[in-house]
Amino acid sequence: MHDQTGNGIPPPFKSVHITNFYHKNSGGISTSYNNLLAAATRRRRHVRLIVPGETESVETLSEFAKIYYVAAKRSPIVDRRYRVMMPWQYMMKGSAIRKILLEERPDMIEVTDKYTLSLIGAMIRTNNFRRLGRPMLVHFSCERMDDNVRTFLGIGGAGKWFTNRLIRYYHLPSFDFHIANSEYTAAEFFESVKGRRGGLARRLQASIWKWLKAPDVPIEERVHVCHRGVNIRRFNSDSRSAAARSEICRLAGVPESAVLLFYAGRLSPEKNTGLLLEVMKLLATDGDRDHRLLIAGDGPKAKWLAARAERHIPGKIVQLGHVDKEQLARLYANADVFVHPNPREPFGIAPLEAMASGLPLVAPNSGGILSYANEANAWLTEPHAASFAAAIRDAVANEPLRRSRIENGLATVEENRSETSAERLLDTYDRLYAKFMAKRTAFTGEGSDDAIRPRTSDFSNARTHLR
Repeated sequence: MHDQTGNGIPPPFKSVHITNFYHKNSGGISTSYNNLLAAATRRRRHVRLIVPGETESVETLSEFAKIYYVAAKRSPIVDRRYRVMMPWQYMMKGSAIRKILLEERPDMIEVTDKYTLSLIGAMIRTNNFRRLGRPMLVHFSCERMDDNVRTFLGIGGAGKWFTNRLIRYYHLPSFDFHIANSEYTAAEFFESVKGRRGGLARRLQASIWKWLKAPDVPIEERVHVCHRGVNIRRFNSDSRSAAARSEICRLAGVPESAVLLFYAGRLSPEKNTGLLLEVMKLLATDGDRDHRLLIAGDGPKAKWLAARAERHIPGKIVQLGHVDKEQLARLYANADVFVHPNPREPFGIAPLEAMASGLPLVAPNSGGILSYANEANAWLTEPHAASFAAAIRDAVANEPLRRSRIENGLATVEENRSETSAERLLDTYDRLYAKFMAKRTAFTGEGSDDAIRPRTSDFSNARTHLR
């Protein structure tokens, strides 16, 4: 591992990033990692990505960027397009992930997964990976656990109680730093420790944090936000034309005179895709406009949505399945309105891509998209069918407001370009590494036998961050 330089600034270091949220046709997370790998090549710094694959293989993108594929089985639940690396693939001696880490000897390990991969942090913290040394441990949070539990297990209050404690007692102490893709996602960490705890809870936290050798550093110094970015070279209005729109309508089997609504993303429960069906039912009653919804994407709710759309509003919703990036860019550029139904979106690359393409955005007034979407550049509304339908009608009919919000959206995109986002993330790693080296004893417990105690600021400052 690299040593710190005499001027207090660490040299470029090697980082390894491990995630299950990656496959060739996946969305925002894969796109963000591809942007990071490209930035690593530009900055001449070594970045490695470990992801699940059908077979074990290595893809060398450049002298500095490399992807390791670890053989993994398909996800047994949620979305079988994804494969899942399991704990025994890094817990056991000689296991695939362990061998890669020992070969690469990174200065930083980042895990983007709250489930099967998160034990990596706890294992390294408790000296169960001695040959690796003690790299900086980062967890990247691309979604909220409480939202997932609510969606897939159907439990609200009980799920919130459970995830709150899992974050507090396990995820927070297992890593040196936590980076979130939005303020909405980051809030889950502050919520987990807000308020004053009773004596038993405080003693339990102290005991667990001591065992995990949790950082003796205030939480507000350990949780950071880095927004993702959009590739404006690919997603823009350059491909907009009457001929392109005509071809899209022909392939989709819809009239050229129709109002083309568009959604791009996974068709899965957490995306609230059922709202799309309810909105289209209402718009189908409009006598003056023929609204058609084109959907680019696939997922476990695809057949459900197709069956109900055919039963209630035949021909109004057209599922295109997975489309390549070039076709996706043409769809964005030639549609009339982009509709994003998820009120708990962790960040949302697709709405940014729509903005970059000059497309009006209709979305819920909540979630991670509020990191960049506002009343000046989008139509934000309650996630109910009637509200969405009204916003869509306004986005289509109110031409002056439409032009204004599209223009403001393009200005927003300039602040959230993929190159800028990836560079910002690399800069964040550098700042965190400098802090890690400067406060190494506080982060690792090396040279100190003191118990890790919850700081008063862990509770009082949590309230400040949530205001």
